[in-house]
Amino acid sequence: METLVKRLIAALALAVLAFASGTSFAQYPVKPVRIVVPYPPGGTTDILARLVATRLTDKLGQTFVVENRPGAAGAIGSQAVAKSAPDGYTLVMGTVSSHGINSALYKSLPYDPVKDFAPVTNVASTPNVITVNPDVPVKNLGELLKLAREKPGKLNFGSTSQGGSPHMSAELLKMMTGVDMVHVPYKGAGPMLADLIGGQVQIGFDNLPSSMSHIRSGKVRAIAVTTPARWPGAPEIPTVAESGVAGYEVSGWFGLLAPAGTPKPVIDVLYAALSEILKQPEVQKQMLELGAAPVGNAPDAFGRQIAGEVEKWKKVVATTGVKAE
Repeated sequence: METLVKRLIAALALAVLAFASGTSFAQYPVKPVRIVVPYPPGGTTDILARLVATRLTDKLGQTFVVENRPGAAGAIGSQAVAKSAPDGYTLVMGTVSSHGINSALYKSLPYDPVKDFAPVTNVASTPNVITVNPDVPVKNLGELLKLAREKPGKLNFGSTSQGGSPHMSAELLKMMTGVDMVHVPYKGAGPMLADLIGGQVQIGFDNLPSSMSHIRSGKVRAIAVTTPARWPGAPEIPTVAESGVAGYEVSGWFGLLAPAGTPKPVIDVLYAALSEILKQPEVQKQMLELGAAPVGNAPDAFGRQIAGEVEKWKKVVATTGVKAE
């Protein structure tokens, strides 16, 4: 009899807790929400996070605050969120680097990009672009690959960092085509583009937004974008895949994630709000001006995307032997 009473009391307690929790989840958010950006202020991740935070504040009636926690290629801020309470009040704006490439590059990454997070949605994507100095005698990717095969190890390509998305775009291309080109890493797009324009490197791999003005002015020649479809803001630039490397795809992406274990009703509230926000014409216009395209895929689809990125970059790193700085 005593055991039965204890079981009934436990069941009643669980029912009360579930009801209370469900009520609080339905009212989420009831206090300010923090969006951690694991990179310095001023970059694309930061800009998109602030755009999203402003719109979510208007939409959900609570303040969404952006907090920059840079360091270790996005690992410091991402780890902090992974260890936060799974209540929906601490989120992270993850990227293809922090939640894809890093897991392949770093053997002791202090978080698991798949197991330690609850995806909300991929907010936006951006292409990388392959460019060449105008003196390089190629007009398209086929000609560039032909030249690289004729001169193995003689062509240099610059990227914005060691292990970043532009660099890994090049490594994936090398892996899929078998060409031998020498990597010259830079600390940012500015110095890389200066050397590309000056002829110190022949080829550049960069985010499209930072290269666009130089493409438009003719200081560099665009060869291909890395996304599966042509970029709406530069439809004249073909994709790598349509240029003869079937199956090639690299998209820089920026997505919102919560700590693993965050209740589904909270994720649903955030996803529903963001889904509506990303369909707003003025938001889409803002993003396209930044060189980004709104995505807004469902949480489970975003989760599959992240898992796929992790596996893709593990294969690239294992095949190419790329090392982190």
